[in-house]
Amino acid sequence: MTDDQMPSLSDLMDGDEDDLSDVEYVAARVAESTRPGFHSGFMCLVGRPNAGKSTLTNALVGAKIAISSSKPQTTRHVIRGVVTTDDAQLVLIDTPGVHKPRTLLGERLNDLVFDTWSQVDVIGVCLPADQRIGPGDTYLVRQIAELPHRPQLVALATKSDLVSSKRMAEHLVAITDLEAELGVSFAEIVPCSAVSGDQVDDVRDAIIGLLPEGPAYYPDGEITDEPTETLVAELIREAALEDLREELPHSLAVEIIEMGERPGRPADRPLLDVHANLVVERDSQKGILIGHKGTHIRDVGTRARAQISALLGTPVHLDLQVKVLEGWQSNPKHLNRLGF
Repeated sequence: MTDDQMPSLSDLMDGDEDDLSDVEYVAARVAESTRPGFHSGFMCLVGRPNAGKSTLTNALVGAKIAISSSKPQTTRHVIRGVVTTDDAQLVLIDTPGVHKPRTLLGERLNDLVFDTWSQVDVIGVCLPADQRIGPGDTYLVRQIAELPHRPQLVALATKSDLVSSKRMAEHLVAITDLEAELGVSFAEIVPCSAVSGDQVDDVRDAIIGLLPEGPAYYPDGEITDEPTETLVAELIREAALEDLREELPHSLAVEIIEMGERPGRPADRPLLDVHANLVVERDSQKGILIGHKGTHIRDVGTRARAQISALLGTPVHLDLQVKVLEGWQSNPKHLNRLGF
């Protein structure tokens, strides 16, 4: 079997017992790619809403792959970011926040998070320095402490740019008190600011220092394995979340209907056409999202176009429509259609 003939992992997963030799071949190739002294592994960030998880994910990766918002439950998909250095590769998984579920969507997101926690090598607990450690933080760390297989833990005192050195010192003491209270041990405690970039490299190095020896799972230069359509949909949702209030952010989803380069354009003047639905649960929410005389939906389009163009490096024509799917958050058929 040559390299060109080597089956993909998806091909092998669809095969039968006769493909066992192929699986062994892939395993051997992975083993060969592991050079002595190279470390690799997976980690995820956890924390209460607005703890800075997605912003820190983007800072570590060096590109915007996860949307951020002050609204709770912004993250709904597992986003993988890849950080590669000369002697290590860190696969950073941005997960939804754990919360008390009120819908089937909420239940599915929580299941996704707990499943991820049990499979990673390191969990970074984001404890924002501009807020006191509270019941929400205690609940999260206690849930991690009760995992049958507990990954290595790192405490990240995020948003260090918003506090004084005295307040940061108090916060670090509170983090050590949390260790004693819950019977956990943080391998590292690192203050950082994803916004200013302060000690983000220290966060990366601390996490990489805890990873086992292993192969590079992604080619050098790759920063995410997310499909482009997923990233585009998330950027549209981020733009739509701005200025929204009350329950509407939780009721909003984005569905990409069609996306592709417009035919007949000169090679030096490409244009990407994106047609998407903004999905809400009620007619009243549709009116809020569109805004008076369409002002809000136009603003959403303007913000989203700029972000998508920056991500993909090409001009974008964005067509947005608002669609009502009654009670989609609790309807299995609608959830499956929307990718949850």
